[in-house]
Amino acid sequence: MDTTEVEQPIFSTRAHVFQIDPTTKKNWVPTSKHAVTVSYFYDSTRNVYRIISLDGSKAIINSTITPNMTFTKTSQKFGQWADSRANTVYGLGFSSENHLLKFAEKFAEFKEAARLAKEKSQEKMELTSTPSQESATGDLQSPLTPESINGTDDERGTTPETPQHPPEPHAEPSQNQLPFSHSSSSINKHWEAELAALKGNNAKLTAALLESTANVKQWKQQLAAYQEEAERLHKRVTELECVSGQTTVIKSQKTELNHTIEELELALKGKEEELERLKEEVESANEFQTQKESLTQKLQETEERNQTLEAQLGELEQRLEGSQLEREAFRKSLRSLLELLDGKIFELTELRDSLARLIEGSS
Repeated sequence: MDTTEVEQPIFSTRAHVFQIDPTTKKNWVPTSKHAVTVSYFYDSTRNVYRIISLDGSKAIINSTITPNMTFTKTSQKFGQWADSRANTVYGLGFSSENHLLKFAEKFAEFKEAARLAKEKSQEKMELTSTPSQESATGDLQSPLTPESINGTDDERGTTPETPQHPPEPHAEPSQNQLPFSHSSSSINKHWEAELAALKGNNAKLTAALLESTANVKQWKQQLAAYQEEAERLHKRVTELECVSGQTTVIKSQKTELNHTIEELELALKGKEEELERLKEEVESANEFQTQKESLTQKLQETEERNQTLEAQLGELEQRLEGSQLEREAFRKSLRSLLELLDGKIFELTELRDSLARLIEGSS
């Protein structure tokens, strides 16, 4: 039989699950490392509401709602209830006050439904058990009554002994009619046989009643053992049903996780491609850095050579300036020499002219 058709989740939420410390009865012990799904289940065959939560495949809450349970809100996002069957107190921590109020509302609703179901079940049991008890009591007690042993006044007449005055015969005589004494003896034997049979039946029923009474205690012990075993098996079945009932939720969560994994894989692939691109850029940057260092070194060498050339140029400029000064001085001396030579030539020209005139005058 499909367990999901018997018990179905009718409300689910997510919360952190806690249980009271069994030793101190004061501290809360977390039973889940993270928020888990907490669901209300309804068993239509037994008309029972339960709160069930799984952490993986382990049932950390398996609480049957009874009319005497109370869900208490202890803070804005925390609530608790006591389960006498499990001998513990459960606590739930919600992500918001709205989730807590919704869970408390459903708890009260299903608690009232459990109370009504219990009352209807008790009424059915009373209606079923009352007629059977009355019939059984009547069957056992009827042989023990004086009427059943000795007969009623109508059955046994005035007395079971032989009557002192025989009754009047019928008005119409019969040829086959027995004598009165023979008829009275037959009646006495008949009633004695009936009495013996009733006494025997009474003794048998009394012995059976005593034996049944002696076995009641043993039957009760066996019934209690059977009930404990049935409860244990029911809890085990509940865990299996809970796992089966949450298969759809688990499948949907698995699908979501698969989508998330695919998205993460795509994102990881994109990051890897970006990382490869960054590695190529880093390699290019390293090459650029090497080229930069080489160019920097060449630039330094060029600057050093430039400084050397500038120094040589300065020396050459100084030497050129000195040469220019020497040339200027030479020009000045040459110009003065030319002026002196011009004066001497002019004097010689005048001397020549004088000599010429003298020669001409002497001839």
